Amino acid sequence: MVLRFVSLVLASAAGIAVALAQSFPDRPLRLVVGFSPGGNVDVIARLLAQEMGKGLGQTIGVENKPGQAGAIAGEIVARAAPDGYTLLLANGAHPVTAALYKSIKYKPVDDFAWISTASFYPFVLCVRKDSPYRTLQELIKAGQRGDALVSYGSGGVGSIHHMTTELLALATNSRFQHIPYRGEAPGVTGLLAGDVAFMPLTVTLAVQHTQSGALRALGVTGKTRSKDLPDVPTFEEAGVNDYEVVSWSGLATTAGTPAPIVDRLRNEMVRAINVPDVKARLESFGTEVKATSEAEMRALVERQLVLWNKVAAQANLRLD
Repeated sequence: MVLRFVSLVLASAAGIAVALAQSFPDRPLRLVVGFSPGGNVDVIARLLAQEMGKGLGQTIGVENKPGQAGAIAGEIVARAAPDGYTLLLANGAHPVTAALYKSIKYKPVDDFAWISTASFYPFVLCVRKDSPYRTLQELIKAGQRGDALVSYGSGGVGSIHHMTTELLALATNSRFQHIPYRGEAPGVTGLLAGDVAFMPLTVTLAVQHTQSGALRALGVTGKTRSKDLPDVPTFEEAGVNDYEVVSWSGLATTAGTPAPIVDRLRNEMVRAINVPDVKARLESFGTEVKATSEAEMRALVERQLVLWNKVAAQANLRLD
């Protein structure tokens, strides 16, 4: 009798979930972005929102909630109703923030339903055109000597640029002097001015400034060379073993959102990123456009959380 009652309850719940999915969405959605307007993350969010809104038949409003390296946006989505109407533009900063900040008020993996990734992209370590470091190994050897600390710029303390370089320092037993800026763009300005010796850049900026001749690229942080910079070796090709940093962007929503709704959102996102104009725009940022399942995206976040927790512990990097 008990088993029959449980079966009826489960069947009823499943029926409700299917009904919800069939009527979803019946009002506008919100896509929360943890960074200021104008950057790559924001542009990706607006591309996805515009195209997915067409298929869903509802407007997806992009809301920028910068602060604490994306943690403010993460908390908003983690605490939202589990109905699929509040989305997060998640990216590679999500596990970095969780590893560094003691004060985040959500579980970085379990408080989210992972919809799908949209794109993956490495970083490119760049120096000025007149830099004495002509190869990645020359730069590393300078960091290993420690006679004068080689400085590098980042988008801020705890940014992906910061952690990418800390991982390089740990992997090569080097020391570099961190000069944080308020975002990637000001960091590039500092690099161009000669205020720092090097900086890992997104592919778009690296291509722009290497093609102009202002900067020289020494290495790509991914496992394969960038199609936009085919002559630049990967870190492994340049002699840094077992090194890979690939950032990403994608969508998540609140944990507990019914599976049929998550599936609807995923299907719509996969359609959106394969629309030729959208795909071409994403690829123009130096990205590989690639969708994943909920399980694959969850595993990606878990792996990167382990990596950045290790780097934070070894480099003694913990923020309030």
